[in-house]
Formats: sequence, structure tokens, C-alpha cells
Amino acid sequence: MGAARWWAQVAVQDIGSRMHINKAVITAAGPGQTSLPLQRLVDRDGCEKSALEMIVEEVDAAGIEAVGIIIRPSDEEAYRYAAGKHVDRLHFIPQAEPKGYGDAILRAKAFVGDDSFLHLVGDHLYLSRVQARCAEQLIKIATEEECPVSAVQATRESMLPYFGTIAGSRLPRHERLYEVKRVVEKPTPTQAEQDLTVSGFRSGTYLCFFGMHVLTKSVMNVLEELASRFDRPISLSEAMSEVASRERYLAYEIQGTRYNMGVKYGLLSTQLALSLSGVDRDRVLTELVELLAQQPSSAASHS
Repeated sequence: MGAARWWAQVAVQDIGSRMHINKAVITAAGPGQTSLPLQRLVDRDGCEKSALEMIVEEVDAAGIEAVGIIIRPSDEEAYRYAAGKHVDRLHFIPQAEPKGYGDAILRAKAFVGDDSFLHLVGDHLYLSRVQARCAEQLIKIATEEECPVSAVQATRESMLPYFGTIAGSRLPRHERLYEVKRVVEKPTPTQAEQDLTVSGFRSGTYLCFFGMHVLTKSVMNVLEELASRFDRPISLSEAMSEVASRERYLAYEIQGTRYNMGVKYGLLSTQLALSLSGVDRDRVLTELVELLAQQPSSAASHS
């Protein structure tokens, strides 16, 4: 066999072995989560649309072809309406009983098959600080590294009750990439300080889940194993911590920000972030200044 032909075959084999991600799974059946993707906001371009539409647009920008969404069976009609022009490409997957986050992802097993897939939560929106959108950034890293990768964000201590938090170490020559050693779901500040600090971050700041992951067949296998072993809901954090003990699992610090619509004032913060980074920035700033000027001073309001 000639050298040129041999190298061509090696190249084809290398391309064939690369992780290819063309499916996404959005979870939206959790308690307190179901109505959030239906909320309408104004996006960066000044267009009013549902949060669900914005999440699907995030997926679209990453080149995803098929989108499955985990919902309560009673919510399908509302979600079909909220999906707008995207409705025909969504696959609605019911979670009949509220058995937790891990079970919700397992509902998508038939949809994803043995393929790796992008996973997003339905109560977050994502704003990138660079040209590539957040999902694009994550998929690029996952396909390069060919392993499960969770997007993470530096998060202050007061927000720990809302997120899974990782312990890990930065990879050499990779500024934003970490090898995950452990994941803890919603740790206490004391637990985080003792077990989850990451070198290079100031005290009280931790790497927490971004609400976006590239998951693999092995992750689904771990979820199934844990679900069969324990008669209780299984969190994704628990499953990913188990994955970290068995195989290479990375976390990537996204160049962007996630906005959790489910926390107090979450929808307000999300809308402000969209507005202040979009075409209506000047108008919104002017209205905010006028609003602040109309408010009584702190001393007067408490007299």
C-alpha cells in the first residue's frame, strides 16, 4: 500500500472515531421548572419570544439536528405553542412521575440511543461573551477531547444551594479546562470550602454547573445502574461524580454566563442581561435611570 493511501485511510479512521453530536435533550419536567420555558422575554435582537424558543436557538447554533424535551404529559400542548416555528422538530418525551433529574434524562434513552448528546436544562438561558455561542463552545471541547464534558461557571458561595459543584484540577496548557475528581449536588458552604475548592479561584468562589453538558452512553449506563441500585431519585451530580471515579470526565469554564430563571428575581435578571447586551441597551439604560430616580431614598422609605 502506498504511503499516501495509508495516510488517507488513517485520516478517515480518525474522523470516524471522533465524537459526533447531533442530538440535544432539554429537561423541563422538574418541580418549579415546568412553567419557566413558557415565559416570554425580549431577546438581544429586540424580538419577543418564549424562553423555550431561545433555548432551541442555542441548540440550533451548535448544529444540532434533533431535539428531545422532557416534560410532564399534561404540558405538551402548552409547550407546542411556546415552541413557535420550532415545534415540528421537537420530540416530546413524557416523564409520567416526578422521579428526579437523573430519571428525567433516562427518559430520553430511546431518543439518544448509543449516541453522545448535548443536554440543557429548561430553566436556564445562556449568553456568550464571544462570537461562538455557549453550546458551540462546549461541543467543540467535547469533540476534541472525546469524553463527557460539563460546562461550568465561577459561582459565588451564596448560590451554592442551586447548583452541582465540582472539585478538580486545571489541565496543563488549558486555561479553562478541568479534570473533574468529584461532583456534589448543592453543597453547604462548609462542605464546599473543605472539599470543592479549585486552585486559582478566590475564597468563596466555586466551579458550579452551567446547566449544559455533553453526555455519553457511559453516563446513561451509570444513571441506569444507580437508579436500579437505589429506591430514590438520582441526581445528575451523583451520576457524574461516579463517572469521574471511572473514566476521564472534564469540565469546561464557558466564556459566557448562565441565568437561572428559577431563582428569586431570576426572570428579571435574565431579561436585564438580555436587554443590556442587545440592540435596546441604550433605551433600557435610560428607563432604568428614570426608574431609579423615581424611587424614594433608603432613609426616607424606612422613616
